[in-house]
Amino acid sequence: MYRVVRVSCVLLTAVAFTACGTPAPDPVAPPTARTTVAPGPASADGIGDPYYPKDGNGGYDVENYAVSVSYDPPAKQLTGDTVVTATATSALTTFNLDLIGFDVTSVEVDGKPAEAAREGKHELVITPATPIAAGAKFATRVRYAGVPEPSEDKGLGAGGWQIAKSGGAFAAGEPHVASHWFPVNDHPSDKATFRLAARVPDGWSVVSNGREEPAVAEGGWTTYNWVEPTRIATYLTTIGIDKWTFERSTLADGTPVVNAYAPGTEDKKAVQARMPEVLDFLSTKFGPYPQSAAGGIYLNENIGFSLETQGRPIYAKWAELEVVVHELAHQWFGDTVSVKTWADICLNECFASYAQWLWAEAKEGVNLDERYRTEVARNQDRSRFWNRKLYDMGAGNEFTAVYDKGQLALHALRRQIGEDAFGKVLKDWIAAHKDGNASWPDFEDLATNVSGQNLRPFFDAWFRDAKQPADEFLYPGTLR
Repeated sequence: MYRVVRVSCVLLTAVAFTACGTPAPDPVAPPTARTTVAPGPASADGIGDPYYPKDGNGGYDVENYAVSVSYDPPAKQLTGDTVVTATATSALTTFNLDLIGFDVTSVEVDGKPAEAAREGKHELVITPATPIAAGAKFATRVRYAGVPEPSEDKGLGAGGWQIAKSGGAFAAGEPHVASHWFPVNDHPSDKATFRLAARVPDGWSVVSNGREEPAVAEGGWTTYNWVEPTRIATYLTTIGIDKWTFERSTLADGTPVVNAYAPGTEDKKAVQARMPEVLDFLSTKFGPYPQSAAGGIYLNENIGFSLETQGRPIYAKWAELEVVVHELAHQWFGDTVSVKTWADICLNECFASYAQWLWAEAKEGVNLDERYRTEVARNQDRSRFWNRKLYDMGAGNEFTAVYDKGQLALHALRRQIGEDAFGKVLKDWIAAHKDGNASWPDFEDLATNVSGQNLRPFFDAWFRDAKQPADEFLYPGTLR
C-alpha cells in the first residue's frame, strides 16, 4: 500500500450458482505444496492475531473461494453466492466466517442445509447438519444479498466497498476489505486460491485478480470471469465495476497483462506503459515475478491510498510512477510472501518503500548515501519521527513509520551487512517463503545467517526500539 500522505519523498465441492441462475466456475485446485500458519482452536471467532483478535477464524484452512455476485449499479444492490472450500484442522461442530452486512438467505455445508446465526459486527456462525471431522475437506455455500457497507477503518481513510464517481463500485482497503463483499476467513495468514464470476448490466464491466476467462452475455447482463490460481491473502482480492477501458498484452515470458482504466484516467496509460520495465528491474533484485498475471487498475478517485491487490494493483487518481514501483514491489513483499500477523507489516511496506529508493538509484542516478544522510539530518531533532517502532508497533500504528523510517532502516541494513549479503537476503527471503507467510523475526534470522554478523543490537536499535539509533547503527559502512 502507498499512502497519499508522503512523508519522505500501501473437496467436497458444492456447485455454486450466480444470482441469475448460471453455474459458477468450479473452484481452483489448491497447490500441492505450501506453507500454512497454524490456525486457532476449533470454532474460534478469531485466528489469533493480537492486533485484531476477531479477524479471521480458527478450526479450518481455506483452499479456495468461488465467489459469484450480481451487482446492479443504479440500485447499489449486490446478490452473492459463494462457495468456501476448506480443510478442518480440528473437529468442528460449529465454525465461523466473516461477513459484514447483507441478509443471508441460505447456508449449506457439503450440500446439506446448515444453521447460521449472526454474532457481532462480522461473525457468521455456522452449524452444519453433521459435525466435520478433523482433516476432512468440506464446502460451505452461502447465499446473501443487500447493499454492501463501506469500511469503518480510520487509519487509511475510506475502504471496503466504495462507490465510484461513474456510479460503479470497487473493493479496496487494508487490513479489512474482503468481508465487505463475500464470506471469508479474513486474515492474511489463511491464503487461498480465488475465482470470481461477476454479473453486471450490459454497458458495465468487471476487473479483478488473476487471469481473465471469457465473459458470457445473456438477457442484457454480462458475467465476467476471473481466476487467481496462486494463493492470495484475503485483503488482496478485489472487484472493480465500471465502464473500463481495457488494454491486454503479455509480458516477455508470456504472463498475461490486463490494464483497466476508469473513465477519466486515460492519461495514466503512459505511466502504466512502464510496468514491464519496472517488473524487469524488480526481478533483478528480488527474483522472478511470482504472480500468475500482471496489470493495473486505475481509478478516477482521490482515495487516500493505492493498494497492491495481487497481480493487478489498484491506483488512486494521483498515482505516478513511484507508486507503480511501490505497488509492484509488493507483488514480492506482501503478496507472494505475506505477513503472519499485522505486527510484521514492515515486511510489506518497508521493502516496497525501499524499492522506490532502489529504482531512483538505478534509473535516476540518485546517490542513496547522500539521500540517507539528508533525511537523517532533516529529522535529527524530531523525536516524533524516531519514536515509532517498525516491528510490533501496536494496532492502529501499522501504516506510519514503515513508509519513511523504514527506508532509512533498510538502507542502514544494506550498509551494515554489505552489498552482496543484502542482495542475497532479498532473493533468499522470497525463495524461502514464496506463496506462504513469514514473520519479522524470521527475516532477522535470515539476515543474521547470511551476513554472519550478530545483528541483534542493530535490529533492536532500528526496528524494535522507539528512539533514534546510536551512531554506530545510524552510520554503518559507507554512511560513516
